[in-house]
Amino acid sequence: MKDKVAKSEGRFAYEGLDRVIHERARLSILTALVTSPKGLTFGDLKQLCALTDGNLSRHLSVLEEGKMVEISKGHERNRPLTVLRITGSGRKRYLEYLATLEQVVRDAAKVMGEEKSGGRIGVGGLAVSRA
Repeated sequence: MKDKVAKSEGRFAYEGLDRVIHERARLSILTALVTSPKGLTFGDLKQLCALTDGNLSRHLSVLEEGKMVEISKGHERNRPLTVLRITGSGRKRYLEYLATLEQVVRDAAKVMGEEKSGGRIGVGGLAVSRA
């Protein structure tokens, strides 16, 4: 009986929910960057994530400190240009984070007794393949 308790301790702690990523704006930034391998300009990223200059700058600082994004500043046609890219370690952490979110969805669906459909389960319109 003691072993059963030990195995279940922390079952739903979801340690993989990286606190640096687990914030709406930073998740939005990383999602935009992971889908744009060549990077995005500050202006494009600001628009895609619906953030103000100040908010985007602050969240980029946190992500840069965490070595998840790289910020390149330069000039184009005599105007300042900031290009942002996700780093290799940032991409790895992002994918690990998504895997943890998928586990959250699977756990919630299992508990909620969602109907199975072709090996897939759904919660709130989100379908996830069973692992």
